[in-house]
Parts: sequence; C-alpha cells; structure tokens
Amino acid sequence: MPPKKAVKEEKLLLGRPSNNLKIGVVGLPNVGKSTFFNALTNSSAAAENYPFCTIDPEESRVAVPDARFDWLVEHYKPAKEIPAFLTVIDIAGLVKGAASGAGLGNAFLSHIKAVDAIFHVVRAFDDPDVTHVEGDLDPVRDLEIIHEELRLKDEEFMGRIVADLSASVKRVGHGGNAQDKQRKEECAIAEKVFGWIKEGKEVRHGVWTNKEIEVINTFHLITAKPVIYLANCSEKDYLRKKNKYLPKIKAWIDSHSAGDLMIPYSGAYEQRLSLIEDKEEKENTIKELGGQSMLPKIIVSGYSALQLIYYFTGGPDEVRAWTIRRLTKAPQAAGVIHSDFERGFIMAEVMKYEDLKEFGNETQVKAHGKYMQKGKDYVVEDGDIIFFKFNVTAPKKK
Repeated sequence: MPPKKAVKEEKLLLGRPSNNLKIGVVGLPNVGKSTFFNALTNSSAAAENYPFCTIDPEESRVAVPDARFDWLVEHYKPAKEIPAFLTVIDIAGLVKGAASGAGLGNAFLSHIKAVDAIFHVVRAFDDPDVTHVEGDLDPVRDLEIIHEELRLKDEEFMGRIVADLSASVKRVGHGGNAQDKQRKEECAIAEKVFGWIKEGKEVRHGVWTNKEIEVINTFHLITAKPVIYLANCSEKDYLRKKNKYLPKIKAWIDSHSAGDLMIPYSGAYEQRLSLIEDKEEKENTIKELGGQSMLPKIIVSGYSALQLIYYFTGGPDEVRAWTIRRLTKAPQAAGVIHSDFERGFIMAEVMKYEDLKEFGNETQVKAHGKYMQKGKDYVVEDGDIIFFKFNVTAPKKK
C-alpha cells in the first residue's frame, strides 16, 4: 500500500472562534479615547477633562468601509444594503496600579478581558489645558504603564488557574481516567503560560502548539489579544505630518511588540470632521486643510486584527457582507446566514468580485469559466460572492 499522504495541520488562531468579535479602546485617562470613540461612532460618550468620566463602557457598531461593497450596491441597486460592522467599546482609563485595584482598575480590566482585540490610544500631544494623570507627558512611560497593568492582571489570573489545576491534579495522583489525563495536560500548559507571563512577556508573542492554543483560548487572557496602537497627535502636528513623539513611540513598539501597527491620527481633527454633516463641505474642509481622516484605515485595521473577513451575497433584494473569521470553510460560512444552511449544505457557488466587475454580470462570469462550484472543504476567501445550495431533511443534532 502507498504511504498515507501527510495532512498539514491548520494553525489555530488565538482568541474566540466567533464572527461576533469586539475591539476595546484602551489607554490612560485623558489621552483622547472617548474623543476618538465619539468621532468614530458619532455617538455622545462623555469626553470631559477629568479621569474616570467614562464609568460604563460605551459600545457602538461602525460600518467597515469597502469600495467592493459600494460597487456591488451600485451594480445590483438592491432594496436593502448591509455592510460589515466592527463593534467598538470605549473602556475607561487605566492608571498605574490598576491591576491591584487602583482607580477603578478591576472593573475596567474586566471590561478589557471581555473584548477580543485592543485599540491602544497613546497621547502624543502637548496641551496644558488637558491634565495628564502622571503629571507630565511621556508616551513611552504611558505605553509601559498600560502594558504592565495588563500583564499583571494576566499574571494574577493565571496564578489562580495554576493553583486550582495543580490541586485538582494532586488529588488524582498517578492514576486517573481520560478526563484526568486531560486535566494534567491543561495544568502543564497553564504552568507554561504562567511562566511565560511572569517573565514579562505577552501571550500573543509566544509560539504555541494547536493543543496549547485550544487551552489558552479558554482563559481569555488580555495579553493574548491583538493590539493596534493609535498615536493621538495635535491637529497642527497631524496636518503638518510632524510630531516629536512618534519616532519614540514607534521605536518602543518595534522593540517590545515587533510587527504591531501604529497609526498616527488626531482626535481633535477627527472630531472636527465628524461634526460636519454635509458631505461636500467635509470634502472641501479636508481638501483645504490637506489631511485625510484616518478613521477608515483604523476601522479596517481593527477588523483585520481580529482575523475577520467577509463574503458577499448580492441581488435586487439585498447586498450584504457576512462576517466570518479567516480560514472558515464553506458550510460554517453558510451557517452565519442560517444554521439550516450549514446543516443541509450541498455546495457553494462562488464568484470572485474582480471577475464580476471585469465581465459585468453573472452570465458573462459563467461564460468565461469563472463561476465555481465548491464543496465542504472550500476555505472562503475575503470578498467572495457566494450563493449557497442546501437541503434540510435530516433532523437537528441534539
């Protein structure tokens, strides 16, 4: 018999295997988190000049800008259009000592634990009228305060997890059934993760096996979450594209968290633009001042950091973007529309956006041999246009 073909194991992703993921806005008090959130969502979260003005996390959904979606809407002229959304949560400011309860630390850290990725806002503007909780402005120190508080919270949490698992394993001794064996494996992984965090490292920077990732994902650790750094500059610095703090912030990120994205923006400028309702007036303001809004880039980056993509369904009734996590296979992608689509999955009929745009309509896409029929092993790609075929005859699994 010929040897069995080796099956490459797909690398699991850190984080929840969900398509309903949230990103939290984190930073010290008075760095511009709520101003950013307000501009992003056009909501009315308090943005006063004092610490802890945001007590309860504000939550909002923002549409993910995409030229492909806009083209499909223009192409199909549907009765209804539903873009992809990013859920953003404004979390109140952390202070030094938050992990041990300083300020309103424990409550805020629990809010961070509940999100899936982090927008880390760091202040890069001088303003004597906006107080700094540490007394003076030092972005690198501010970055280190937040990172250390988040790491300490994970260290405290993993300390309790390891203690509980160790006690449980000790009671089992050398024997035990399959469940006990699994508990021992979990304990060993927890101890490894705990050791990693105690060394001052973040979980997301470790190299973990799929088995380890499965266990880590059950802990919902803060330092396992992806981070995007938002450097909040003054309007003047942003428009002239010059800020003395940005090189220091970038150097710190490259040294401590290589590969993470830093996006310079101006909360004051974004707020100004968000208050202009007339589209033409807004475009003229941007042209006159010479500074584009960074919010579209920030939204798309947040979406990508969560390992989210989307596929489209389109027709005269509705054009819609359906959010899935990267590496999702066709039946599970169909299940986002309705569980029956996954349960009775037959096939996915797939067009690429580029092909539809090039050839003009579905008939021409088929005529050029670009209309594909895919089975249950097909991994859906970002921007696919899909029609699912399904037939539900089997009873639901209990």
